[in-house]
Amino acid sequence: MKDDGFGICPEATVQTLLSGKWTLAILIRLSRKTMRFNELQRELPSLTQATLTKQLRTLEKNRLIVRTVYNQIPPKVEYSLSDIGEKFKPVIQAMKAWGEEYIIQMPRFFDKVEGQ
Repeated sequence: MKDDGFGICPEATVQTLLSGKWTLAILIRLSRKTMRFNELQRELPSLTQATLTKQLRTLEKNRLIVRTVYNQIPPKVEYSLSDIGEKFKPVIQAMKAWGEEYIIQMPRFFDKVEGQ
């Protein structure tokens, strides 16, 4: 990583870990349940197979998710949050609560800005 505070500054570290366009969307879905690749792809139809693969590899490299391969035919691979990824669940819940409040407050905010 370049010298952007990653591994030194907590906020910069989180920003870097979440910087992928689809990272948060993937983490949100995996916070709900363990999923297979095709399940993730169905839930995120705008995400290409190549991009999903790249994002999952990055999340695995950063130890936010675990890739479990089952030795069976046909092959089965599942993705789930790692132990440190599980600790991100309250952050996701807080972001959801904040987003809900923002959506409620947003019309009033824009009314004030336009009326100035």
